[in-house]
Amino acid sequence: MAFFLSSCSTFVHPQLQPIVAKMTLLDTLFFYVIHFVDKLGIWHRLPVFMGLAYLGIRRHLHQRYNLLHVGRINGQKYDTERLSYRTADGTCNHPHDHLVGSQGTCFGRNMPPSTSPYGLLEPHPAIVASKLLARKKFVDNGKQFNMIACSWIQFMIHDWVDHLEDTEQVEIKAPEEIATGCPLKSFKFYKTKKVPTASTSSDSDCLNARTPWWDGSVIYGNNMEGMQRVRTFKDGKLKISGDGLLEHDENGIPISGDVRNCWAGFSLLQALFAKEHNAACDMLKVHYPDLDDEKLYRHARLVTSAVIAKIHTIDWTVELLKTDTLLAGMRINWYGFLGKRFKDLHGHILGPILNGLVGLKKPRDHGVPYSLTEEFVSVYRMHALLPDKLILRDIESTASEDKCPPILEEVLMRDMAGKEGERRLSTIGMEQMLVSMGHQACGAITLWNYPSWMRNLIAHDVNGEDRADPVDMAALEIYRDRERGVARYNEFRRNLLMIPINKWEDLTDDKEVVEALKEVYGDDVEKLDLQVGLHAEKKIKGFAISETAFFIFLLIASRRLEADRFFTTNFNSKTYTEKGLEWVNKTETLKDVIDRHFPEMTRRWMKCSSAFSVWDWEPNPESYIPLYLRPAP
Repeated sequence: MAFFLSSCSTFVHPQLQPIVAKMTLLDTLFFYVIHFVDKLGIWHRLPVFMGLAYLGIRRHLHQRYNLLHVGRINGQKYDTERLSYRTADGTCNHPHDHLVGSQGTCFGRNMPPSTSPYGLLEPHPAIVASKLLARKKFVDNGKQFNMIACSWIQFMIHDWVDHLEDTEQVEIKAPEEIATGCPLKSFKFYKTKKVPTASTSSDSDCLNARTPWWDGSVIYGNNMEGMQRVRTFKDGKLKISGDGLLEHDENGIPISGDVRNCWAGFSLLQALFAKEHNAACDMLKVHYPDLDDEKLYRHARLVTSAVIAKIHTIDWTVELLKTDTLLAGMRINWYGFLGKRFKDLHGHILGPILNGLVGLKKPRDHGVPYSLTEEFVSVYRMHALLPDKLILRDIESTASEDKCPPILEEVLMRDMAGKEGERRLSTIGMEQMLVSMGHQACGAITLWNYPSWMRNLIAHDVNGEDRADPVDMAALEIYRDRERGVARYNEFRRNLLMIPINKWEDLTDDKEVVEALKEVYGDDVEKLDLQVGLHAEKKIKGFAISETAFFIFLLIASRRLEADRFFTTNFNSKTYTEKGLEWVNKTETLKDVIDRHFPEMTRRWMKCSSAFSVWDWEPNPESYIPLYLRPAP
């Protein structure tokens, strides 16, 4: 036994041994399995079912050791039968505590706050932004991800997370040696508001100004005031203009659930899903004529929120992580190993592995009240996806070739943001904007690809109004991670049970990147900022993001579904109505939604399999996964 323990301690990376020492015996054995595979670096090259087994073990370990409860929850029990709908502020979702997951609750954590000895300005955020992030030349990601996919992730982030700000401002001044090359020599912004907490992981933490549930708050609002602003109070519907786009108030601000830091592509998706909600209302009214305005709204919100969650799970994420293993894994999350056909015929009768997370008998939070986490926010920093220009296509032309309309005009992305972007979108129209975004590749998540126009950006307040001070978003994002106690790259990997890097060459084999990292961080790999590491990391073939970021996704993607009673206990015909549930079950992709509202668009202009890929790309090749796990043709 002593020899076994000695051998195991030699096998485990020295920097991971203190974490492994706290595990149960069974979990230690599980860790040995994934650690062995990690040392070989082969999990993504394994046969699909072996790759799924690896991810299943890793997810189990993250659920055990990477969910930390933050803040106090002092809610009350309530009647779940009576409150069988999504509330305006996210209350009354958790079955035993009405405050869990509501607006204004704390962000959780996937690991303890950073123990880094380095200060908020070490190295200076403006130096990091200028020497490692700032775009030298736009790099796209090929045909894998288009501008609809880019807009979609902002659409989701605005559904889930936003840090409440303090009233005190901070000013960052660029150091003299780089000031001449910075778009802003200095800029001001509000500190993140922190509140004292009684959690074991931190003395103070941050509050989420949005509802972290997958509840469609991006179109419905995060509180009663926001919800009332978007509703017509007739037939359950949301406000929408005659041209199918969002309505605007007297100040030119779009009327939707979330209007902070919007641009035309984001507003377009808000409008599309407002149309989807209204179409669901029409369908429900036909089948259930006795439903009043309030009940139509509640059922249609449930249906539309579930459609959004499903598209993100089995369509957007599959394109982001374009491998057979992740195609199978994401569909298993929704349908289980036995697939859609079995679940449609027999219902959810065999548990989460065989029948998926959606439809579980009761929510699962693994002993930690649901929230989204600081680390989750950090790995979703993807502004490199944004290009410098939006390419508008001529959809009236008869000269198009192979479903690709000719270029009509190129518009600076800066001009597509805020009120000016709303004005331009009203001129462009929904159909031309969708087709144009569908045919344009978005940026690659890599170093030296952060949009220059975002380094001198007029940000918005929560009401969508311009703020007085422009900000350098690249430098600000580096500062925010440090300010909020998010671990730097190497500590982040250790806490995720990943093998840390010992030298820059462990991170990348690009010599130019290695030299640039040394210039900013010296030889100290522990100083490396998380965002820089995620952008520099060698990527798995087919992945648009780093492996390190993906392991946070692996945990949270499941948690968003399994902790929500409207995807578990209440995912049934009684709550959604029979026809409402049928609407969700028949909608598999964003293409299905587009087809519902623009029946000729995808037939005429889209060749690829997913609306999130560049539309003139060839359809997906045959997958090496069992037929019952594949999406329907």
